[in-house]
Amino acid sequence: MDGRTAALMRQAWPRQLMFLVFMAALLFAPAGTLRYWQAWLFLAVFAGCTVPLGIYFVIHDPALVERRMKVGPAAEQEPAQKIAIGIVCVALVAMLIVPGFDRRWHWSDVPAWLTVPAECVIAASFVIFFFVMKQNSFAAATVRVERDQTVISTGLYGVVRHPMYMGTLPLTIAIPPALGSYWALLPALAIVPALVWRLIDEERVLRRDLPGYADYCAHVRWRLVPGVW
Repeated sequence: MDGRTAALMRQAWPRQLMFLVFMAALLFAPAGTLRYWQAWLFLAVFAGCTVPLGIYFVIHDPALVERRMKVGPAAEQEPAQKIAIGIVCVALVAMLIVPGFDRRWHWSDVPAWLTVPAECVIAASFVIFFFVMKQNSFAAATVRVERDQTVISTGLYGVVRHPMYMGTLPLTIAIPPALGSYWALLPALAIVPALVWRLIDEERVLRRDLPGYADYCAHVRWRLVPGVW
């Protein structure tokens, strides 16, 4: 492990741990109990997906990890992106808080058997994320065009123009049933128009700043869902 990788590993691990602790607090504090097996299973699946993913890319593509560590409204350069990602962040927090209150006050009656397929969808979304990031080292968490960036048109990028968003949609919809809450679908559904807005504005930036992207759009028809849009 070289110095850059070791330094990045030391920087990434505390952030990852703090994020998991933050998620756990959002889930268990509203629930008022630790006896919330759906939350424990969700955290286990989430950590089981994100930790190996992080280790792999820290070792094999540290530049990608450095790009993806710049995240959130403050890291965005475009005004529309600041608003869109702000909406997404608020909705994501609500998606974790609402299930806790749902667990405490028993608003929903989500069958236990639905949790397992929902967790499988979450894991499948991270498989998509893995291949997207493996194919595109410039798959940053913010919308920007960097020096030496090129258009990627193979793999999942040959199917839809925004495969990262394609993986985000099932993840978003699967989290509420995975946590045993139908009510959490409300903030989850609020994410969809925000992502669509972000995607459309992102294409505006890429057409403007990334040579060859307009031709790529003409070649790959579908933005998000093959055969639909």
